[in-house]
Amino acid sequence: MPTVSVKRDLLFQSLGQTYTDEEFDELCFEFGLELDEITSERDIISREQGDQKAEGASDVILYKIDVPANRYDLLCLEGLVRGLQVFKEKKEAPRYKRVSPVNGEPQRLIITEETASVRPHAVAAVLRNISFTPERYESFIELQEKLHQNVCRKRTLVAIGTHDLDTVSGPFTYTAKAPEEIRFRPLNQSQEYTATQLMSLYKTDSHLRHYLHIIEDEPLYPVIFDSNGIVLSMPPIINGDHTKISVNTRNVFIECTATDLTKAKIVLDMVVTMFSEYCEEPFTVEEAEVVYPDGKMVIYPELAYRKETLSADFINNKVGISESAESIAQLLTRMCLKSEVTGDDGQIEVEIPPTRSDVIHACDIMEDAAMAYGFNNIAMTTPRTYTVANQLPLNKLTELLRIDIAAAGFTEALTFALCSQEDIADKLGKNITETRAVHISNPKTAEFQVARTTLLSGLLKTLAANRKMPLPLKLFEISDVVLQDESSDVGARNNRRLCAVYYNKTPGFEVIHGLLDRIMQLLEVRQGRKNGYYIQATEDSTFFPGRCAEIFAHGRSVGRLGVLHPDVISGFELTMPCSALEIDVEHFL
Repeated sequence: MPTVSVKRDLLFQSLGQTYTDEEFDELCFEFGLELDEITSERDIISREQGDQKAEGASDVILYKIDVPANRYDLLCLEGLVRGLQVFKEKKEAPRYKRVSPVNGEPQRLIITEETASVRPHAVAAVLRNISFTPERYESFIELQEKLHQNVCRKRTLVAIGTHDLDTVSGPFTYTAKAPEEIRFRPLNQSQEYTATQLMSLYKTDSHLRHYLHIIEDEPLYPVIFDSNGIVLSMPPIINGDHTKISVNTRNVFIECTATDLTKAKIVLDMVVTMFSEYCEEPFTVEEAEVVYPDGKMVIYPELAYRKETLSADFINNKVGISESAESIAQLLTRMCLKSEVTGDDGQIEVEIPPTRSDVIHACDIMEDAAMAYGFNNIAMTTPRTYTVANQLPLNKLTELLRIDIAAAGFTEALTFALCSQEDIADKLGKNITETRAVHISNPKTAEFQVARTTLLSGLLKTLAANRKMPLPLKLFEISDVVLQDESSDVGARNNRRLCAVYYNKTPGFEVIHGLLDRIMQLLEVRQGRKNGYYIQATEDSTFFPGRCAEIFAHGRSVGRLGVLHPDVISGFELTMPCSALEIDVEHFL
C-alpha cells in the first residue's frame, strides 16, 4: 500500500475541522484508510541518519496515511481532502469538465512514427490560469512521484512531464532520435548535454539512475520539443530546464508518454482532476489535441463519466445488510459515486467519475457501499454453510516424517528453493538440459537462476557452510522441488522430496541405508520385490561408481542412495566422504 505524508495542520485547515489523533485515526478507518504513523521531518531524519543530521529539520507534525494501491485519487492532499469532505457530506463531489481554449486553437502534440519502437503513446492537457502556493506546488510534484511509483510502474508504463506553457510555443512534436542528436539543458543543470552524456551523468544519480535502463539500450531515444526546437523533455528520464514550472507558473502543459495507453489516460486524468480546483475556473481542464502518425486526431483528457446499474438486493445480499435502495444510493454518493434510484424495483444507477478508475465491476461498487455503511456496523452472523478444516494428506505425512527422522539423529535444514544452474547440474555431474529445470527469465543474481530439481545441492551447500562443526554431520530436508511438466497448465509442477546426507571421515553408507529402512518402516512398506521395497545397483554420475543404488517401492523407482562421487564432494568445497539419500514422498500417499 502506498503511503501519503501530509502536514497535519494543513490537512485540518483544508478539511475545515480539527481532530485529535484518535478521532482522525477513526475517520481514516471509516473511509477505508489507515493512519500508519504520526511523525515529523526531524523524527524521520533522526531515525534514519542520526540526531546530528536532524538538526534544523522541521518539527511540523506529519500524518503518514496508508492508501489502497488502486485509489490513485487519494495519493495527494487535494484528493484526500476532497474524498473525506464528500464522505462526511460536507461537500458534493465536483463535476470535472473539459473545455476549449478561450483564445485560439487547442495545444497540439504531434506523434511521429519513430516513437513506435520505444514509447508509442502520448496524451496531453493544459491547466490554465492555475494558482500555486508553496504547499500546492509541493503536493503537485509529490503526486507525480507517487503516480510514477504506483500505476506508472516506475515510469516503465507511463512517464509524466509538466511544463510552464508560457515559456514554449506549440505545436509540440513527440519523436525519437539517435542519442547523439538530442541536446538540451536538463532540469536543474547549468549546461547542455547530449542524451549520451546524460546517461553517463545520471549513472550515479540516486534518483534517476533507476530509470535509465528503460531506454538506454534503445537505438532511438524519445524526445518532445516545441515549434522552435526547444526540448521539453526526454521521457522517461528528465524534463528540460527551460520549461521548469515554479510557484509562479500560471499555465501548465502536461504530457504523458507511455507504453500503455490506458494507463496514460488514467494518469493524465488523475493529475488534472486533482489540481484543476486551483484553476481560475475550478475543476475545468483545457483540452489538447494529439495527432497520431496515421493522421488520426484525439482530444485529451477524456474525463469520461460512465454509468452502471445494479440492484439494492445485490448489495444487501453480498454485504449482509437490509437497507433501502434510497439509503444505498446515499451511501454510494458519499464515496464520490453519485447514485440515484431509477425505478420501483430497487435498481440504482451509479455514475463513476474519471477519478475512480478502480471501479471496474459491480463488486467494486458493492465494496464502497459496505465501506460507507461501516464494516463494524454489519451484524455478525453465523455462516449458513460450514466446513471442517483439515490438513492436506501430503503435509500431514511430511510432518510425521520430520518428527521421526529428527528422532533418528538427523538435523533438519531448510534451504532455498532457487539455486544456480551449476548447483543442480555441473557440480552434480549432470547436464542442465537433462534436469527438467524451470529457469528464471530475468535472474537478479547468479545464485538464483533456476528452481531446484533436487534437495541434495542445498544440503551439500549447508554442509560446506558448517564443515567446521564436530563430525559426523547428519542433515535432512523434506521440501518441494520444481520440475517441468507439459501436462500442467503452468508448464511445471511441485514434487515433495525427502533428502538426507551423512558427512564423516568414512562414507557411512550403512547409516543412510539404515535411515531408508527406518523411513520404510514408518511408511509401513515391507521389504520385498512384489508389494514392498528393495534396492538395486545402478550407475549415476552424482554417486561413486559401484556405490549407488536405486530404490524401488511397489514396483516403481522412487529415489536413489549411495556414496557421493569425489568430484561432487570437491565441487561443493567439502573434504570428507559423504553418503546421501533422496526419495519421492508423494508416491507413498
